[in-house]
Amino acid sequence: MKHKLTGAGIAIVTPFKTDLSVDHDALARIVDFNIENGMDYIVIAGTTGESVTITSHEKQAIINTIVASNKKRVPLVLGIGGNNTAAVIAEINTSDLSNIDAILSVSPYYSRPTQSGIIAHFQAISKACPIPIVLYNVPGRTGSNMLPETIITLANTCQNIVAVKEAAGNIGQYLRLLRDKPADFMIISGDDDLALPVVLAGGSGVISVIGQAFPKDFSKMIQLGLKGENKEGFKLHNKLMDITGLIFSENNPSGIKAVLSLMDLCQPTVRLPLVEATDVLKQNITEYINNYA
Repeated sequence: MKHKLTGAGIAIVTPFKTDLSVDHDALARIVDFNIENGMDYIVIAGTTGESVTITSHEKQAIINTIVASNKKRVPLVLGIGGNNTAAVIAEINTSDLSNIDAILSVSPYYSRPTQSGIIAHFQAISKACPIPIVLYNVPGRTGSNMLPETIITLANTCQNIVAVKEAAGNIGQYLRLLRDKPADFMIISGDDDLALPVVLAGGSGVISVIGQAFPKDFSKMIQLGLKGENKEGFKLHNKLMDITGLIFSENNPSGIKAVLSLMDLCQPTVRLPLVEATDVLKQNITEYINNYA
């Protein structure tokens, strides 16, 4: 498992048609585009996939489309998380995970449990889950920070918790995790703007949003980082820096969908309460893409 999720993964969008139904043709296009251009694995139904506004029936249909399009070419990770521990376990128990290599499970949001509560939540999930688990720490969305010592405790006590997608945007927190983690535990960047520095410091890779629009350059940047080739890696980092900032300037995934729309990969449509990127942002993205070489 360590090697399966090393490198550049994408947090894939869920494309919608203008009538807000799932666009499975566009989804298959994005899968092919990313695999053919070097991305190492795909994360399904995460935040970028608008998981909170898709139904359980739609989620299964999305999985089916991605599995069929993937043709076992790259590993697949499925988002199964929440702030109701029993409901998360129930979803794990009732899901067909035969084509899934790991689950990505977000730290409980809204409820704001203590660190002891977070540990107990994930220990319960660990006992129920038959496949590896990637923890997901994203304080900006959950309302609480899963501290490095909490993550390390889970890494040491739960054999099937194999990695964390760390997205606190705090380089000091990354460095503490990299220093204190068990040897085979993976620190995966969930911050596109910090992905290369984290990999150069010893991280295993990234689960990226912007990477799905620029898979060739983004995956190459991560591979350079894994080889310690910082100068060449930062050339690509700097090239992608402005667009990375743009896509997160309003909300995710409206920004990345605006980019993918300009590339004719999917519509810019999102479901409420999100709204499409503003005309100003779309214009700035258009200018960037027109000058991208």
